[in-house]
Amino acid sequence: MATFLFPSVIFGPIQSRRLGTSLGINLLPNDNKLCNFNCIYCECGWNRPGVKARFNSRETVRQALHQTLVRMSAEGRTLDVITFAGNGEPTMHPDFEAIIADTIELRDAYMPMARISVLSNATLIGRDSVMRALLRVDNNILKLDSALDETVRLIDNPNNPDFTVASTVELMERFNGKFILQTLFLRGTFEGRPVDNTTENEVSAWLEILRELVPEQVMIYTIDRDTPARDLHKVPLQELESIADRVRNLDIPCSVSG
Repeated sequence: MATFLFPSVIFGPIQSRRLGTSLGINLLPNDNKLCNFNCIYCECGWNRPGVKARFNSRETVRQALHQTLVRMSAEGRTLDVITFAGNGEPTMHPDFEAIIADTIELRDAYMPMARISVLSNATLIGRDSVMRALLRVDNNILKLDSALDETVRLIDNPNNPDFTVASTVELMERFNGKFILQTLFLRGTFEGRPVDNTTENEVSAWLEILRELVPEQVMIYTIDRDTPARDLHKVPLQELESIADRVRNLDIPCSVSG
């Protein structure tokens, strides 16, 4: 199926299903995906083997964001959020902490009402610099698509052979609830294996982790764009709302995007 890459450092503003009017920042290459997950549903497609890691430089990001915010401010335009997303995992950038500091400075100067969001797969939150940076942003959004290692390996395909949900959850606990947990629910098949993280076994185990972590918010959603794996299907909005109600019963706010 057709997937796409973000062709520039700054993209948008776009209307995000979960965040509102969002100006995107892509720290990764503009011409290929760079991620330590290879999710079967990723709108950017598959990782390309053998691609050398390249990043948009801190100065390039700063200049591009500065120019965009100056122009938007002069035009009287507003933003709900400035979002680090793009063609892979933003926290992989070696200057991630410094770029977050630059972004806060520019946001405060030109678009003070905008919130800063980072969409991360949480694989690098064990790095002190990444944790410090994420604690400074308004929306620290961390992915957890399943409570079960086998399912995460099927859906997210982490490149770290030692990845475990338990170790990720242990690191998430260091945020003391100052993060938003994001989960994508889907069904289908991949390489002859069934894919479904909406079963009672899956959802119950996932809720136990939420009970342990108590994030400030949970965002649940389903696939909305083309995916690199072909036989994947949306979860109906009514089912997502049913899962969300179980989250809310834990006194944790939960938003749903169908």
